[in-house]
Amino acid sequence: MATIFTKIINGEIPAYKIAEDDNYLAFLDINPLKIGHALAIPKKEVDYIFDLDNETLAGLSIFAKKVARGIEKVVTCKRVAVLVLGLEVPHAHIHLIPLDQESDTHMKNARVKLTPEEFEKLTLQLSEAIKNEE
Repeated sequence: MATIFTKIINGEIPAYKIAEDDNYLAFLDINPLKIGHALAIPKKEVDYIFDLDNETLAGLSIFAKKVARGIEKVVTCKRVAVLVLGLEVPHAHIHLIPLDQESDTHMKNARVKLTPEEFEKLTLQLSEAIKNEE
């Protein structure tokens, strides 16, 4: 059965997509730790990131770097954290989380609430910033 991420890739479930190419997709986390919290995923459905073939893993890292640079242009932060964790969705993914202190990445932190309009505005801003990274 397809994962929720595969359903997003296939357009079966809506998402705030901020970057996409033939092999990878980035979209905003709908329950973000910080404004700009995004996920970068391979379009290839593989559960565990270290089970990806070397080419896909390397490509995902390069794609995530481009997305992180775009996030840094739009969201005020000291850095963008890279986290690989989570067992809920059996599809390899990288969390990209703007941070000002390490504790900003604690998954038990309160989540930021955004309206659909705020998500849409952020999506447009990030999409534009990421395009300029190409």
